[in-house]
Amino acid sequence: QVQLAESGGGLVQAGGSLSLSCAASGRIISTYVMGWFRHTPGKEREFVAAIHWNGIDSSTYYKDSAKGRFTISRDNAKNTLYLQMNSLKPEDTAVYYCAAGVYNGNYYNADKYSYWGQGTQVTVSS
Repeated sequence: QVQLAESGGGLVQAGGSLSLSCAASGRIISTYVMGWFRHTPGKEREFVAAIHWNGIDSSTYYKDSAKGRFTISRDNAKNTLYLQMNSLKPEDTAVYYCAAGVYNGNYYNADKYSYWGQGTQVTVSS
């Protein structure tokens, strides 16, 4: 079993930065895909970014609106996932979730991830 716990959310003004962390515990495997999703009321859970280490190198994937502003990274030794968010916009306001799972051909679909954290609120004021 894998447990994920996010931290680092909060309130920030537009243009500001926040750094999210996700501490993983339990039977976490370094080659798991790990990702960040977000959810706002009335919308489906939305892919933000993912990182996958295949045992040789890491690959990262981003939602188009996150490219150039967000950076996903992972410290396998600490079993921790990060999301550095810069140049934040009001439309980035959401509950952000950390997710993990075995790679099965799709990084972008929330249904492909087996483990989820409880979420952390990010609010960007205009």
